[in-house]
Amino acid sequence: MNSKILVSGVSGPIGAALLPSLKTNGCLVVRLVRGRATDDSQIAWDPARPLAPETVSGFDTVIHLAGETIFGRWTAAKKQKVRDSRVTGTLNLAAALAQAEEKPQVFICGSAIGYYGNRGEELLREESAPGTGFLAQVCQEWEEATMPAVQADIRTAHLRTGIVLSPKGGALRAMLVPFKLGLGGRTGDGQQWMSWIDVRDMVGAIHHILKNDLMQGPVNMVGPKPVKNVEFSATLASVLSRPAILPMPAFAVKAVFGEMGEELLLSSQKVEPGKLISSGYPFRYRELRASLQNLLKG
Repeated sequence: MNSKILVSGVSGPIGAALLPSLKTNGCLVVRLVRGRATDDSQIAWDPARPLAPETVSGFDTVIHLAGETIFGRWTAAKKQKVRDSRVTGTLNLAAALAQAEEKPQVFICGSAIGYYGNRGEELLREESAPGTGFLAQVCQEWEEATMPAVQADIRTAHLRTGIVLSPKGGALRAMLVPFKLGLGGRTGDGQQWMSWIDVRDMVGAIHHILKNDLMQGPVNMVGPKPVKNVEFSATLASVLSRPAILPMPAFAVKAVFGEMGEELLLSSQKVEPGKLISSGYPFRYRELRASLQNLLKG
């Protein structure tokens, strides 16, 4: 009997890459969607409201990736949306799963390496303490919101996701336009660590967690070789055959992007994928250049 999987957040770059791979593996995939469900492959939900347990009963696995994008100027209203879409939505889903007659065996929930805050040169592992700042606080509350599922003995994993390299969305897509125009360069002093993961390894690692019954709690979803911003910028420019000679000074980042720029573009997070390595996940893309060349070819 094929596995029955409920997935939220399929419109993002991770969900868009994950969905075909689940179907290829013979899984029956049902999507949680905002608004009206158009067929049997969808279940409508409002993340801000409690979910009826019977609507999410009978799934083997639930993968929860939904959340308001963190890109954009962080006004008070934007920050509230970012927080509520993750924390309230996760709490409502976890509570429904905990009360479902047929509970899932595993609940995989999004999180981010923003959990660690700006940590300079410190090597960050799953057991490292949380940091400070808006994203760190959101990530802590996001992970805590899964507690109803944990207390119901549902194996729960938190995907502490780094910079996911995909040409279809996220940070890489945003960087492509200026870099293709030859307007790219380091951000700030370029010494901040960037912990990245190829979207194909992101998908592969989620499948790895599904198959490995011992994997639960936080899992650092990053590749094994983080790079400093100056190296990332030079490598991307080289792959695109463009110069990388126009740095964006820290004061300009703060002026243009405000708090988001400080926490996303200037923060340093040197993160180790300890659980993925120790459990034997075979990374396909360990080197940044190989990842970018494969993603951007053609």
